[in-house]
Amino acid sequence: MRQFVVPQFIQVENKVIGFITVRQFALLLGALFISIAFYKFADVTLFIFITVVDFGIAGTFGWLKVNGRPVHYFFINFIKNVMSPNRRVWGKDTSDLFLKERMNQKKEEKDDKPDSNNFNLKGSRLSELSLIVDTGGKYQGDIK
Repeated sequence: MRQFVVPQFIQVENKVIGFITVRQFALLLGALFISIAFYKFADVTLFIFITVVDFGIAGTFGWLKVNGRPVHYFFINFIKNVMSPNRRVWGKDTSDLFLKERMNQKKEEKDDKPDSNNFNLKGSRLSELSLIVDTGGKYQGDIK
C-alpha cells in the first residue's frame, strides 16, 4: 500500500520575513504608503497623528486575533450580522379549534377511503409520532 504525507498545520500562515506573514507585510506596506503620502502633503502634526493611527490599525488587523482567528474575520462577520440579522420568530397562526376541525376532517377522509394497506405496521406509537413531527405534519399516520 502506498503511503502519503498528510499536510499538518494547514491553518498556519507562511512566514515571509522573520515572524511577519504575507498578510501582515501587505498591511504594513499599505500603512507605510499612506504615511508617506501624508508626509508629502500634510503638516507635521497631522502626519504624526495619521501615522500613529494608520500603523495602529494595520497592527490591529495584522496581529490581533479574536477567538483564535484574525480580527478581520470578526469585523466581516459583525458587518454581515448587522446588515442582515437572522431573527426567526415562530408565530402560531392557527388556533386549537382549527387544528381540531382539521383532524376531524382527516378522520372523515380516511374513513371514506378503502384501506389499501392490508398489513399492520409493527412498532411503537412514539416512532409514528416522531415521523409526523419530522415531516412537519405531511405524514398523518394512523389517526385514531
